[in-house]
Amino acid sequence: MSIDPGTPKKRHALGVDFGTSNTVAVARWPDGRARPILIDGSPLLPSAVYAEPDGQLLVGRDAVHSSRIDPARFEPNPKRRIDDGEVLLADREVPVVDLIAGVLARVAEEWHRAVGPVRPEVTLTCPATWGAARRTLLAEASARAGLEGARLVAEPVAAATYFAEVLGRDVPIGSVVVVHDFGAGTFDASVVARTAEGFEVLAVDGRDDIGGLDVDAAVVAHLGTLFADQPEWARLLEPTTVAERRAQRQLWDDVRVAKERLSRTQSADLVVPLVNREVHLTRDELEKLARPVLDQTVQVTRSLLRWADLPDGRLAGVFLVGGASRIPLVATLLHRALDEAPVVIEQPELVVAEGSILADAALLATGAAAPGPTAELRLVSARRKESETVRVPAASLVPPPAAEPSVDDQDTVPSRTDGTALRPAVDPWPHAVPETWTPDPSRTIVADEPSWPPSYERSSGNRSEPPPTRPVSPARPSARGTSAARPVSGARPVSGARPVSGTSPVSGTSPVSAARPVSGTSPVSGGRPAARATAPRPAPPAPRPKRPRRPRRFLRFLQVLVSLVALVAVPLLAMVLAYGYGNGDSIADDARHVVSDIARFLGLSLG
Repeated sequence: MSIDPGTPKKRHALGVDFGTSNTVAVARWPDGRARPILIDGSPLLPSAVYAEPDGQLLVGRDAVHSSRIDPARFEPNPKRRIDDGEVLLADREVPVVDLIAGVLARVAEEWHRAVGPVRPEVTLTCPATWGAARRTLLAEASARAGLEGARLVAEPVAAATYFAEVLGRDVPIGSVVVVHDFGAGTFDASVVARTAEGFEVLAVDGRDDIGGLDVDAAVVAHLGTLFADQPEWARLLEPTTVAERRAQRQLWDDVRVAKERLSRTQSADLVVPLVNREVHLTRDELEKLARPVLDQTVQVTRSLLRWADLPDGRLAGVFLVGGASRIPLVATLLHRALDEAPVVIEQPELVVAEGSILADAALLATGAAAPGPTAELRLVSARRKESETVRVPAASLVPPPAAEPSVDDQDTVPSRTDGTALRPAVDPWPHAVPETWTPDPSRTIVADEPSWPPSYERSSGNRSEPPPTRPVSPARPSARGTSAARPVSGARPVSGARPVSGTSPVSGTSPVSAARPVSGTSPVSGGRPAARATAPRPAPPAPRPKRPRRPRRFLRFLQVLVSLVALVAVPLLAMVLAYGYGNGDSIADDARHVVSDIARFLGLSLG
């Protein structure tokens, strides 16, 4: 891992990327050194949990190995069950927060083993579309695991921070980074903008049913076409004994290793258990099998950029994150589709964990998250307004179904799988922009209160709905000593036309016998809008006769005359002062000398 070129942190820091299939932790020392926390000799800790009969929870590789004995006690992806509350493992229900806390507790244990009894500054990553409920549950699990005070950072923000700070890529303020996060179990594409305060997510889209495991499944299906006639292959697909379950796990592990080798070499060999046959795979075969899955990820990213509608020169780079992004075909397809060469590093699984440590300006919450949007993760209001209008072809916009849950309750945003059209990117905070203010219909309007300004009708956007009013206060006297009329008992206020002066609160037709007309509409029982008053209005006062305007010719003449005198006198005065400076003569003598010299120059005779 690299060393932070900027100011080193003064305390130990721990960044944890709790993923769908694997969890990664990166330790950072005060001098800027950073390295991954190795758990069982690997930086990848499977996010799997196994519930033993005595109630103990096994996590990581211990849970994976134990699952071969009793798969009913095994949960491979606790992150996908975060909305379930509790998970049934064999004969007991385990809260999801305990499953997540078990994985994070193993990370805390390895931290103290590698660094020592030091309390670090902990940062946890989460998807950009997670709402307050999910973030609060993740913070609670972290506290139960002994990582109190953990700060939450959005995964694409952490990746963009790594892209700029660790890799040293030029990301000016106002430019964006496209994060293509292709992990083992999910895929997310995000557009992250650089601001003066740090990074913020502008748009996000993804698929929670696409990942590197789908590429493994495609390879296993290819092997099934080769050994479909073998009876042992059926036992591999549907194991019934412990030995067969172990053989199935070995098959999937060998396929994953072969896929990773083909990302570095052109060919790889594997042995199919039970069948005892050796298979030779090439990179071309792998790319052919993985192409349908990878095309979907590229299509999501391309639709996201089309929806974002970035101006020319604003894209700072495309960053590949996640272990499955090692497949060379991923970068090739993205380069062809976006006309931008993606950036991929040797260990893309560690990007989000280390980037979260550096993303101090992009923190989502501390401890339990408050409901609603945050200042660090929001959609720019201008971009939100643009999303309300059609900026892309109609074929690429598919409205969400009516029964679909809100974004706040989704892990990732599902997309269409028919290959014809994709939904546009989703605003992660749909209520970030406050709604237009509307007057409170229950507020009281007194007799001498002025009516609503005419500008209300223009600002409200609906001329057919003037502001509501209430009946006149029954006990308040008018300004001239006359008592205001009282509303009829049981009448309700009218939300109708603009208040008319001089109407009675009883019927709305007879004028009020008062020196000063009372403003307000009449309360009519039944809640229907009151009709405009029919009482005759007083005639407006006659306009005052206009005064005849005085001629201004003389004033203009004086202005022109003064201007001409100034144009002549000021230069002459300057010449006199310059001519007679230091000669000891009076100003009058200097003026005569100047006039005589000018006349001599012009060939005139002054007598």
